[in-house]
Amino acid sequence: RLGSESMPKHGKKYRAARERVDRSRRYEMGEAVALLLGLETAGFDETVEVSLKLGVDPRKGDQIVRGSVVLPHGTGRTVRVAVFAEGDAADDATEAGADVVGGPDLVEKVQGGFTDFDVAIATPAMMRHVGKLGRILGPQGKMPSPKGGTVTDRTGQAVREFRAGKVEYRVDDTANVHAPVGKKSFDAEKIVENAEALVDSVRAARPVAAKGNYILKASLSSTMGPGIPLAIR
Repeated sequence: RLGSESMPKHGKKYRAARERVDRSRRYEMGEAVALLLGLETAGFDETVEVSLKLGVDPRKGDQIVRGSVVLPHGTGRTVRVAVFAEGDAADDATEAGADVVGGPDLVEKVQGGFTDFDVAIATPAMMRHVGKLGRILGPQGKMPSPKGGTVTDRTGQAVREFRAGKVEYRVDDTANVHAPVGKKSFDAEKIVENAEALVDSVRAARPVAAKGNYILKASLSSTMGPGIPLAIR
């Protein structure tokens, strides 16, 4: 176990921002966003993220929470999209603006270490090849899946959706879901609407096997800022 002297220390801006957050209460979404936008935490346009602690056991296959949602106002960042496809599906992806498109050749490229993309889309026919990339793309959260909307023959549409602000999410090993809902430069109303769209999507993705309370805790934060507890009903 590391001693306290080895633990990372937060800077003055973070500590000052944290002091303005009342940890004993849960903020309504609009109130939390207003507070977050008023915190001075970094000198760049931070990403705003929602984190949800779920009442599921991710070790059980029937309690995995995974899905995607098109944020009404996008994420505010440029998304690099890779598409595993051949023929017309490859042409559609290219026309839609995919950053890299390929078949088995692209699979080999990824096996060789290429992962310079944020989202991977694949046609069902290509999954027999893409399946080999599970150990590489899985830990990075980039493995194509039908539930995430990234295994499809409608590659052009999928590329356009992700470039426009579609976000894919998946519960992690500690039963948490994290997803971006915009940038700190966004208007408060846009962040609120994006965050509510994400929460609604995760709520709709509740597994049938999940019992009891589903969303146990929720928080809103920026890249360099403290978490702000949310009141999620």
